[in-house]
Amino acid sequence: MTIRRVLARARIRAAAVLVPGLVASLLMPLSSAQADDSDSLSMESYMRPVNAEPLDLAELQQKPNKLRSLSSEETTQAVLPRETLGRAKTFAPLAAEYSARYQPPSRKPLASRAPTAISLPEPPRTMTTQECVAGLATKTFYVKSRYALCSGKQFEQVWLRNGKPVGTSHFDVLAIGTIPKNSRTITITYYFTDFTAAKENGAAAMGITTKGSITHLWPSTAAYTQGGVKMPFTRTWSQLLGADTYKHTLTVAAGQGSDTAKTDLIAAVYVPNISLKAPPAWSSLPITGGDLFMLPPRWDKAPYLPNAAAGAASWAVVTPLQYSTAAGAPEREVALHIQKAFTTPGMTQPPMAKKDVPGKAPGNGLTRLYWDTKRREENRNRSVYNCGKYFGEDYATSAGYARECDEYPMASTYEGSRHSDYDHLAEPGNFSVLPVKKEDNGAAGNLLAQFYDKNRVIDGPDDGFWVEITS
Repeated sequence: MTIRRVLARARIRAAAVLVPGLVASLLMPLSSAQADDSDSLSMESYMRPVNAEPLDLAELQQKPNKLRSLSSEETTQAVLPRETLGRAKTFAPLAAEYSARYQPPSRKPLASRAPTAISLPEPPRTMTTQECVAGLATKTFYVKSRYALCSGKQFEQVWLRNGKPVGTSHFDVLAIGTIPKNSRTITITYYFTDFTAAKENGAAAMGITTKGSITHLWPSTAAYTQGGVKMPFTRTWSQLLGADTYKHTLTVAAGQGSDTAKTDLIAAVYVPNISLKAPPAWSSLPITGGDLFMLPPRWDKAPYLPNAAAGAASWAVVTPLQYSTAAGAPEREVALHIQKAFTTPGMTQPPMAKKDVPGKAPGNGLTRLYWDTKRREENRNRSVYNCGKYFGEDYATSAGYARECDEYPMASTYEGSRHSDYDHLAEPGNFSVLPVKKEDNGAAGNLLAQFYDKNRVIDGPDDGFWVEITS
């Protein structure tokens, strides 16, 4: 489905919400005058991706096997985003592909290289339904940032008389999860959209029950409070036509984490569920809905993160640090160095057969090293030693301008140059060093520090990031 078509459907959804009378006029409930007492009336419902092609009644009538093929679709299994991190990642299946992702606007060249002038934009914390629908055009999830993500499902109902399709109905459910800055409250906003119905059906009186809940929590002793709409809640199809959005909030107080001495961390899995009930006179199959998908909320508090006294919430998904090779980008030489390490690692120093540095993709990311200051210093010392060994002891001045030793992976990651000394599975020499302009190295370090703060990247294996080179 093209984005143009998806956006067109978004406009239809908006119309359905704003003028429910127009859409309601499409309904043609089957009356007693239309049905014989001996007729067997039933409703079948299918949960499908938001980007699936809507069912066509004429096709269903012409191809009886179509319903059986729908029943065998493997699209109803609830999955987590493929980028999920931490405890939640090991709990449930992950999406087969990475999520659609927001691309922030390019940073403008700076007139000054002063540290105060180098600023990484704040991650987005809001999302519109149009953004969500466009992001879900070809993916299961849309991740705008660690503070704004969404997913959805479409529900197709087939109405049958004596086992033969006589009508259809349809609606979509979107769930957008957002988190304000420095907040421990997560809001999941539910949108019911794209209501359509055709021919004979009982959609108007069909019951739709929504239940969003935390199904797993680490540690399990952590307590949380809920706000907004009381779960579960039930509305009929026609009641949801003109309804406002439904918000469900989750708040977890600090001090309940699994490692309160260093990082007060709480992880969870949140699962939205929809179930349908056919109206009177219609029967339905036992399975009329299910878990839509899974979301991985996280709450943390650490002395090295913003809002240190209270901590904040985020979504436990890996996110990219972006460095730019564009002319005028303050970190340009560092970005070029990392790009070289990604694309032609054999041409970097120190030499290593089959060098393959980590951090160039979400599935092979980097982890932040904060508490072990000795190991960070060891990473840095080994990198500086290798710069002197391969580029001359005078590398800092030999180019006629001030240079510093840039290292990748960064010294502030567990994958830094001393990685193999701590992990026997890591290959020695699987890193790269290069003398770069002092200003560029400083700018890259400044951006990295801001990235850690603004994305609340915590120390250790429960978090991670990758590096994306832009131009």
